Amino acid sequence: MSFMEQPPILSHYQTRQLTGHDLPTYINLSIDLGLSTISAQNISTGWLLPDGQVLTHSQISTINEDENSCFLLVNGILQKVETFSETTQRYYSLMPTSSAPTLLISGIPMHRTKDINPWEDTKRKIQALGKPYGLVLDTTTGLGYTAIQAALSAEAVITVEFDPAVLAICRFNPWSKGLFTNPKIHKLIGDSADIAYIFPDTTFHAIIHDPPTFNLAGQLYSGALYHQFHRILTANGALFHYIGNPDSRTGATVGRGVVERLRKAGFTVKPKGKAFGVLAKKSHP
Repeated sequence: MSFMEQPPILSHYQTRQLTGHDLPTYINLSIDLGLSTISAQNISTGWLLPDGQVLTHSQISTINEDENSCFLLVNGILQKVETFSETTQRYYSLMPTSSAPTLLISGIPMHRTKDINPWEDTKRKIQALGKPYGLVLDTTTGLGYTAIQAALSAEAVITVEFDPAVLAICRFNPWSKGLFTNPKIHKLIGDSADIAYIFPDTTFHAIIHDPPTFNLAGQLYSGALYHQFHRILTANGALFHYIGNPDSRTGATVGRGVVERLRKAGFTVKPKGKAFGVLAKKSHP
């Protein structure tokens, strides 16, 4: 399905305005999770959308009552954006925010959502790295926000996703559109802990490493992988490594191990507290 054929996708952030008394005949409504608006008409059975579908009062109630889900409207039927992966035996779903949605992996959000939205969270990671240029490696595609934002200045971005089920979720997320339409973004399927070995020395000008939690993907925190990152970065290349809240017990514990292993791999490391990570730079040989 192309993005031109994308069915309406909504969350409670969009539909909560559609209930109540004395509503107008027409309302500006976003059917792409806040990126744009259309005009929806108030009729007796619900709200008439430009594609001829009616979002019924019952469907609006369903959306409003489930604040952790996004819903597609396909042929008049609501479908939650979710999937179960046979590859990882994990459940994936799209969780709305007031801005770009985040991905839930077995109920764990993959972006910061407290006092920040996923799009801004990604911007902070890019800013911590510095303006990306040349060839950039994004080690964990997720919803593609990192690759999309890095591609604004980079010559090209190679992004790696372990589970094809995640890319299936991306295809229904309007905020992930650039992942499929930007010719500068090249997608690979596999484990970055393995794929890093295939790249020649000094391939990348920058690496953005934003792995899931240590419990979900411990191999992405290994010293062996950090040595590969050091090898495939150009001289003076930089790596941004997301760790998590440095003020939390888990973030502090994981962070100490990450910094120690990065230094052993040959990096100089600086904390980037606002981005919840560290910047590791490769010195001259």
